[in-house]
Amino acid sequence: MTTPQEKFEAAMRELPLVAILRGLTPAEAADVGDAIVESGFRLLEVPLNSPKPYASITLMRTRFPQALVGAGTVLDVQQVRYVHSAGGELVVSPNCNAEVIAEAVRLGMVCLPGVMTPTEAFGALAAGATGLKLFPAELASPAVVKALLAVLPQGTPLMPVGGITPANMAEWRAAGAAGFGIGSALYKPGKQAFAVRADAQRFVAAFTGAAAI
Repeated sequence: MTTPQEKFEAAMRELPLVAILRGLTPAEAADVGDAIVESGFRLLEVPLNSPKPYASITLMRTRFPQALVGAGTVLDVQQVRYVHSAGGELVVSPNCNAEVIAEAVRLGMVCLPGVMTPTEAFGALAAGATGLKLFPAELASPAVVKALLAVLPQGTPLMPVGGITPANMAEWRAAGAAGFGIGSALYKPGKQAFAVRADAQRFVAAFTGAAAI
């Protein structure tokens, strides 16, 4: 059986893009999920401030066993447990909470906490984080990625989230970003699956092109 860590490592090698599906409903989960997974995404995040997020996580976890499915906006230990009970294998947070990280690690889940400073980044890694979410990336720059990676342990996955578009991924990649979280530019409430598919394909094409440079 493929572990969450193995799924994460495979996705980071093949297409390290996290689909952030804020506002997704269970009724949309199958069609929107199909659009994204068939485009190549293997990292799916349903933020907990979405309608019935645990139901969506369960549905997509069952439908896409090859993908790493989980939750975003995970703020406390109890939420980590709920995500795990729903079948989720991924915990993403906007902040660095050592207790949240430790519980995710205890349950064998992949954990990507949000950080902005070296202090937060080292604290997250010390707590057992799998990788780091640079958030909000609108407050940072590719130069920040380069500076952080100069002091972080070699191989630390650092993934900017916030304001990422197909047009600006190349400069972040050149600075060392390992991947990205993609939110409203990919999906927003009410967006039809065909439109999600088209944007997913644009992100995949842009990332593949940036990686080839």
